[in-house]
Amino acid sequence: MKSTVERLSPTRVRINVEVPFDELKPDFDRAYRKIAQQVRIPGFRPGKAPARILEARLGRGVVLDEVVNAAVPAKYSEAVTATDDVNPIGRPDIEVTEIADGDHLAFTAEVDVRPEITLPDIDGIAVTVDDVAVNDAAVTEELDNLRARFGTLTGVERPAGDDDFVLLDLSATVDGQSVEEATTTGFSYQVGQGGLIDGLDEAVRGLSAGESKTFTSQLVAGEYAGKDAEITATVTAVKERELPDADDEFAQLASEFDTLDELTDDLRARLGQMKRMGQVGQARDKVLDALVDATEVPLPESIVTAEVESRLHDAVHAFEHDDERFAQFLDAQGKSREEFDADVRTEAERNVKTRLVLDELAEQEQVSVNDQELTERILYQAQQYQMPPEEFVRRIQEAGQLGAIYSDVRRSKALIAAVAAATVTDESGAPVDLSDLVGSVGDAADEAESDEPGSDDTPADTEGASEADPDAVETAEEPVDSPATDAPATDEPGATEVEAPAHDSVEPAVQPEGGRAAAPTT
Repeated sequence: MKSTVERLSPTRVRINVEVPFDELKPDFDRAYRKIAQQVRIPGFRPGKAPARILEARLGRGVVLDEVVNAAVPAKYSEAVTATDDVNPIGRPDIEVTEIADGDHLAFTAEVDVRPEITLPDIDGIAVTVDDVAVNDAAVTEELDNLRARFGTLTGVERPAGDDDFVLLDLSATVDGQSVEEATTTGFSYQVGQGGLIDGLDEAVRGLSAGESKTFTSQLVAGEYAGKDAEITATVTAVKERELPDADDEFAQLASEFDTLDELTDDLRARLGQMKRMGQVGQARDKVLDALVDATEVPLPESIVTAEVESRLHDAVHAFEHDDERFAQFLDAQGKSREEFDADVRTEAERNVKTRLVLDELAEQEQVSVNDQELTERILYQAQQYQMPPEEFVRRIQEAGQLGAIYSDVRRSKALIAAVAAATVTDESGAPVDLSDLVGSVGDAADEAESDEPGSDDTPADTEGASEADPDAVETAEEPVDSPATDAPATDEPGATEVEAPAHDSVEPAVQPEGGRAAAPTT
């Protein structure tokens, strides 16, 4: 077999392949056996008709089609494997250009490839994070929150004010039609907390038990999302919360400590630890931004397009693919569809660039993933989806997304390496040591040497996947065109997709950007 590579752009190549018919003999043998099992020819048992009879009955073209459809994907994979500087990241567009019967088969394959990326020196990255000092006001606020958990609600005969609890009956109408999903009774609500219905706090503030008020607000979900509704809030009870005294007796009630001083010391320590974890998050985000901003990355257009289509699909899916309702929602946000699409495109480009940068960093740092790390991530994501691990594994295997999880863990570890190498200081100028929180990539890599799936046989990232989403097979759009009809789509060895990584579902302290995948369906 002969193959040559033409670089069409920094992110796309054309592979020209010519296969002598001598190399196709095993494919012809398999084709004859397969066809013989599928047809019935008088005088021959199923599968026993000789090749010359099959060709005489069905024609040489039927056999050639079967051979080509089976051989092209395999020969494409061979060509990719034999080429050191081609790293596909998508499905190929394959075109059979010549079938010289008895002589050779020729085809071309155009495919997006991982671009060459030159990373900046990660040792030269410097970022600033917040101080970790915990003031007395923060400790007092935390103590008050704890007291509130042990507070008691007492009914009062007065108008409701901020921080009071009210029992509400809510109803809504749109153009005179009752909205069932916006109707409820006996709903407990803390005045001033916000986040439920715009205008609700203003409506109930000052109402006493038995009083009601009607106001206009825009619904954000359901059949009438984006439309103005007339909402009636009726207060059936007003209660105030009485907090227990902050003393040693409360400390014994609410914790394992005997004194209030011990409890407040523990709260201060916990707040300090939370602030340190906040420093980890800040360092992660700032180091990642600095790394990506300082790196020039040609973006494979088909991968960006796939990311855009996936995001648009998810956005409209929330409105049951009702474009009119989605347009009303955008209008309520003060944004046009053109502006929304432009924002999605910008975010998609940034995400694809980030993943390519982290992949290159993982290669540069020789990051590997061992079985234990892969298993821990799978178990963590199964917990996130509230699924038994066995069911989750079955789903992701069926969806072909095991490679997505592998790549996600690998990117997380690469980012840990960048954070560990960067100079991190707090706002006071003091150096910040995060090694005890982010871990050591070197230690993990050493473990991986003796217990990894195999650096040359790592699972391929899946086509069109957005993190390890067991439901992706049912919801994801095909990101690029399938190969030409002369050859079937292939899941070729070594060809990887730049899938969306995890973010919220990542267990390690340092994790790459991305969005959490949609919950799997049952």
